[in-house]
Amino acid sequence: MWQPVLTISGYILGILGLIMLIPAGFEIWQSGTTWSPFLAAAAASMFFGFSLFLSNNTKFEKINIKQAYLVTTISWLLVCVFAAVPFYLYGVVQNPSDAWFEAMSGLTGTGATIISNVEALPKPILLWRSLLNGIGGLGVVIFAVALLPILGIGGMQMFQRENSDSNDKFMPKFSYIAKRIVAVYLTLIGICGAAYILCGMGWFDAVNHAISVIGTGGFSTKNASIGAFHSLPIELLTMLFMLAGAVPMTAYILLLRGSPADRNKQIITLLRIVFYVGLSLTLYLYFADNKAFFEALRHSYFTVISIVTTTGLASTDYIAWGGWVTTLILMLSLCGGCTGSTGGSIKIFRWQVVFAFLRKSLLSAVEPNRVIPIKIGTTNLSEKVSISVFVYLLSFLISLIVLTLIVSLDGADFTTAFAAVMACITNVGMGAVESIGPNGNYAFFAPSTKCILTFAMFLGRLEVITVLVIFSKSFWRR
Repeated sequence: MWQPVLTISGYILGILGLIMLIPAGFEIWQSGTTWSPFLAAAAASMFFGFSLFLSNNTKFEKINIKQAYLVTTISWLLVCVFAAVPFYLYGVVQNPSDAWFEAMSGLTGTGATIISNVEALPKPILLWRSLLNGIGGLGVVIFAVALLPILGIGGMQMFQRENSDSNDKFMPKFSYIAKRIVAVYLTLIGICGAAYILCGMGWFDAVNHAISVIGTGGFSTKNASIGAFHSLPIELLTMLFMLAGAVPMTAYILLLRGSPADRNKQIITLLRIVFYVGLSLTLYLYFADNKAFFEALRHSYFTVISIVTTTGLASTDYIAWGGWVTTLILMLSLCGGCTGSTGGSIKIFRWQVVFAFLRKSLLSAVEPNRVIPIKIGTTNLSEKVSISVFVYLLSFLISLIVLTLIVSLDGADFTTAFAAVMACITNVGMGAVESIGPNGNYAFFAPSTKCILTFAMFLGRLEVITVLVIFSKSFWRR
């Protein structure tokens, strides 16, 4: 059982080491030296990774469900541990828990940080933070498209038919999906970066923000995030590409192939949420907060898109808008992007299932003898899909409550504890309280609390059940 798990995990860890050569090369080119701490981190990652790969390498074409769970969990943990090494080597964090928090935040696309002055960081570390957003975003998409349908978590078995023209064996199918997703992903980053440069952003900031935005990660090279540029064109571009990252990557592939996108209903729902909530927030700020209409419009839509897509970039401090707005932010953070996108949280599809089931229940209450299917668009959902979605939501809710209680035990007040756990488990990053809002960070939490919040990011990004199932006794029975 373990050989395929260790082979794939080792291969992924080795690839991480190769990616570390990018900031290493950048530092050597920028400073003119012949050494970079990234070289040591890369050597360690490649040595451990490829050692695992070569010592366990065996021919296999398929993995079972238990192996899929283990591959996902172990590979993410291994990558996070080694991704944290550069932060420690550069001395930008005080202890391993801080380094682990920052690395997990980057890889899960959460964008939460314990660093108070981002602009003082060495440029190779800024690049590494953005690359972690990119690696995590790509990894999440491949996980969602290639592995989640196999696991059937939260109704994802509905998308088992996707890419059905590929080989049924796991490895060929995985390769088929991954190559196309990588091509789409890199193309979007390239277009976004070029657009930023055309709008006046420096090339280094443009590259970093393009990776962060398409990966819906939220790491920025500026303390004030996107708001530091004071540019309407840059904010508009960021809004556009945050939405692009929250759209299923497979939708672009289907579009290029001339096939109808199976998830247009998700995309339409996402755009409707953004439009109506953004408009409501604009009117609230205009009438209740006496802001100029176009200023309210500009910052409202940026904030709504940033939270809904779980990117976590900011154009202004929304905490100053009052309690109603921060409550709205908390609710929006539970939304998330489309399935198969780089966005986190619960996802549009699952909410569609919930409301379709609610509609059926209401109609059945009035007409108990009527046969009412659960439908999303023209697709009839099986009972298995609906149950899977509700099990996921229950697991998510229980995890949110338990983790909030644990963080509260560590000394945080309820509001801060709840906002922090919510921001981490939904992978939004920015919290709904001032201390962890657009102008705050997570540095003030105790090391033990940071470890809990790091676990919350991990749990939320891997769809909760993927992690929890490994702790069950039945998982380890033969």
